[in-house]
Amino acid sequence: MNHLARATDISTSHEAAAHVVSSGLQVAQQDRAAGAVKAHPGLTSMELAKATGHDRYMLARRLPELAQDGRAWRGPKKPCEVSGRSACTWWPVAPGENLALGL
Repeated sequence: MNHLARATDISTSHEAAAHVVSSGLQVAQQDRAAGAVKAHPGLTSMELAKATGHDRYMLARRLPELAQDGRAWRGPKKPCEVSGRSACTWWPVAPGENLALGL
């Protein structure tokens, strides 16, 4: 299991993390996030949220997991059109591509 809660988090956070994994919610959210990146490559997580209607915080949690699993990669930063601040972009990884993940 990915460690969705920090060791210093309270017990309810660990219980919630266990539920997210055991219920299949984590995998479903990862699939939605991967679909968003595939449909809208090169956007920030806030831009992806605006473009898809997905929760920005769900995307912010799942996108790094996708990068760790080799399903997406964190691209160069750019000014986010939603926040106005600099943020990393997210890009899909095609099956079989051997890309260095993260810049």
